[in-house]
Amino acid sequence: MLMTFVFLSSGIFLGWSLGANDAANVWGTAVGTKMLRFKTAAITCSIFIILGAVLSGSGASHTLGKLGAISSLAGAFTVALAAAFSVYWMTKLALPVSTSQAIVGAILGWNIFSASQIDYRSLSKILSTWVFSPVLSALFAFVLYFLVKFILKRAKIHLIRLDFITRILLLAAGAFGSYSLGANNIANVMGVFIESAGFPDLSVGGLFTLTGVQQLFALGGIAIAVGVFTYSKRVMMTVGSTIYKLNPITAFIVVLSSSIVLFLFASQGLKDLLISHGLPPFPLVPVSSSQSIVGGVIGIGLAKGGRNINLSILGKISLGWIATPVIAALISYFALFIVQNVFGQVVF
Repeated sequence: MLMTFVFLSSGIFLGWSLGANDAANVWGTAVGTKMLRFKTAAITCSIFIILGAVLSGSGASHTLGKLGAISSLAGAFTVALAAAFSVYWMTKLALPVSTSQAIVGAILGWNIFSASQIDYRSLSKILSTWVFSPVLSALFAFVLYFLVKFILKRAKIHLIRLDFITRILLLAAGAFGSYSLGANNIANVMGVFIESAGFPDLSVGGLFTLTGVQQLFALGGIAIAVGVFTYSKRVMMTVGSTIYKLNPITAFIVVLSSSIVLFLFASQGLKDLLISHGLPPFPLVPVSSSQSIVGGVIGIGLAKGGRNINLSILGKISLGWIATPVIAALISYFALFIVQNVFGQVVF
């Protein structure tokens, strides 16, 4: 059991990196506009991420598992570590990169090293969301901007009351986004360990039972929460105030747009509902909160005429999105070689 936790340390490190980077993006606009304090955002974010991971985290993990079913603890440890280092380096540069891209790149590195068959259907599903999720978030933000503008014009709310309502809405949207992030992105953190960790089910006071996977996801959720508290402020400010200057109302729209996108790709219930009505469902895959939040910010910028969008920062972020899976795949491949040939561990 001790060795199991040693191997899980890389997943915990990856969870910390996600909290420091991706999870912060749900709250970056609210904190960047000074409508919510960082401490308030961090506490709320942590609670709802853990709830989302434990209660709804299993859906997106299935697609990731099809891409690479890593049955060796040493292999899962190495893959998670490669993804974590990739995200950590990008975080040091204050870039909102994607743990989704990092873990996919690292899994592909494992597939190449172990000569495993790549499930191109699952890979194409995941890659399509890297394009679709920021576009969808931008579309939601664009539409919501004009809808909220119409409501405010008709309602004629007093400025002081509007300020209070906006803070509450930002808090609610952030809580919803954090839950969706935990449900969607916990697969990035602990998904590679599902086949090998093997925790027994745990009965809690006879009231309810936590499955082995839920325990694994709870551990990852706690690691994400620690990352939020310790290292997320820099990325919050990059997203919240650098790409495009947001006011409190547009900050709420961006958070809500991103949260909706995360929820759409994480909800098993929504998928079942759409299928039961003969509608095409959204694939349950881990999508990038970084990409969806940036898409929302761009949507607001376009709704306001496309002026004042910081294209240089946007270009830098986009370069990070391209580089992350490539870097993660390379690190994963060479790390697996070292773990197997220097430390004598079975990685596949």
